[in-house]
Amino acid sequence: MAKTVAVIGASNDRSKYSNKAVRAYVQKGYRVYPVNRRVDSVEGISAYRSILDIPGKVDAVLMYVPPAVGIDLLADIAKKRPSELYLNPGAESDELVKKARDLGLSPILACSILAVGLRPEEV
Repeated sequence: MAKTVAVIGASNDRSKYSNKAVRAYVQKGYRVYPVNRRVDSVEGISAYRSILDIPGKVDAVLMYVPPAVGIDLLADIAKKRPSELYLNPGAESDELVKKARDLGLSPILACSILAVGLRPEEV
């Protein structure tokens, strides 16, 4: 079974890193769940309003929202118990990292696209 990944803040704007992440993880064989309250789909994949709406397990969460937004989503993310939580550049803050750790998450402060062996300009 393919690993699952939720892309928080997934966008339909192909120049945005959240869209590039959707495409990169699909390309690498992941089951991708875009999460964005404002869109119905991203790259032809149905989007979810909340991570809690995603059926089943989520192996990794990629955060592409500002820290002020992300901090409010952490409790729901923790309920899904992902093994990885990527706080991509611009999505991190000291407060968010601390709250994530307090909830039992182990945030990774890095570009999630690089983590699958691709460069953002390649997708």
